[in-house]
Amino acid sequence: MTHSALIVAVCAAVTALIRFLPFLIFPEGKEPPAVIARLTRLLPPAVIGMLVVYCLSGIRPLEYPHGIPELLACAAVAGLHAWKRNTLLSILTGTVLYMFLVQVIFA
Repeated sequence: MTHSALIVAVCAAVTALIRFLPFLIFPEGKEPPAVIARLTRLLPPAVIGMLVVYCLSGIRPLEYPHGIPELLACAAVAGLHAWKRNTLLSILTGTVLYMFLVQVIFA
């Protein structure tokens, strides 16, 4: 029991340190280095791109349902995001549409 509590405490401390470290290194009013500023612009789209590739890598075009639910959900997310520019709405709608397609339409 003590061992588990120590593991949880260490994990919590490391998580807190990682979250607070940027505020300690770059206090308010101090500009971060150019490389950090560039990474903050480039990393979010790169991570989303990697997630899309990972999610679509399991599609089997020669097996039913031929990737149709994934492609329809991706099209819905892209179209809704281009129209409304609301990331949460786009992802939530795409997820609900995908689950509906997989569990009801293509079951």
